[in-house]
Amino acid sequence: MTRVAAIDCGTNSIRLLVADAHPETGELTDLDRRMTIVRLGQGVDRTGRLAPEALERTFAACREYAAVIKEHGAERLRFVATSASRDAENRDEFVRGVLDILGVEPEVITGDQEAAFSFTGATKELTGRDDLAKPYLVVDIGGGSTEFVVGDDRVRAARSVDVGCVRMTERHLVVDGAVTDPPTEEQIAAMRADIEAALDLAEQSVPLHEARTLVGLAGSVTTVSAIAQNLPEYDSARIHHSRVSRDRVREITERLLRSTHAERAAVPSMHPGRVDVIGAGALVLLSIMDRIGAEEVVVSEHDILDGIAWSVA
Repeated sequence: MTRVAAIDCGTNSIRLLVADAHPETGELTDLDRRMTIVRLGQGVDRTGRLAPEALERTFAACREYAAVIKEHGAERLRFVATSASRDAENRDEFVRGVLDILGVEPEVITGDQEAAFSFTGATKELTGRDDLAKPYLVVDIGGGSTEFVVGDDRVRAARSVDVGCVRMTERHLVVDGAVTDPPTEEQIAAMRADIEAALDLAEQSVPLHEARTLVGLAGSVTTVSAIAQNLPEYDSARIHHSRVSRDRVREITERLLRSTHAERAAVPSMHPGRVDVIGAGALVLLSIMDRIGAEEVVVSEHDILDGIAWSVA
């Protein structure tokens, strides 16, 4: 058994997992799993730089996580940074800040590496289940990018494309510094066209239509599941490995895109940091399901963070 810590820093959130890894059984025993919305990717698509206030929010979360890691006595730590920090001109500022706080240098990984971690985290515990046909298509809908991975016991093909809930919101739904409330039909159509173009790109290297089971990861997907189940609050245990039909995803997506900020904020399971970006994230999920003809999505709470932890163990 090895006690490990993994940090996944994305465009919208930063997350920590401290766990005991049992390689012989393939199990991770969570000791602490937490998420903070820091919106590191604020404005990156437009400016190409990480904003000072976004960096400070991220460093504040890192200081909190450093205390948790020390408290649990983790033997090893790996810090992985994804889409926003890949794209930013001033990512050296981010690297120096994390190194000062946590004592490790963040690894700004490629989209292919991100996809491999997501696949491992999402599918390691599915081994042996006869109700989920292989190959799997794992889709990790992040803030800045979406990873597509097809595989069975290992990755066969992967591709990362630049559509995520934050990037799509900032690119298509923000006017004069504010999110349109609710979006216009023209804005939604432009966003949908952008997503479809990204799916065309993904299909050039990933055989999306060969997949027999769609596995969806990250906050947009888990939030859709929480809404589909009418949960009174966010409940990871009920969300993990839940299944949501395409018709239900369509109904929820259309409702989110028609709703105001106040209406979305009133959803009991909605994290405040997702209120403005959930409509775009749900549309990415629906577009993927429509493209491959998936009748349902299997929702996983285990994702890139778990894959990073296994890579440390």
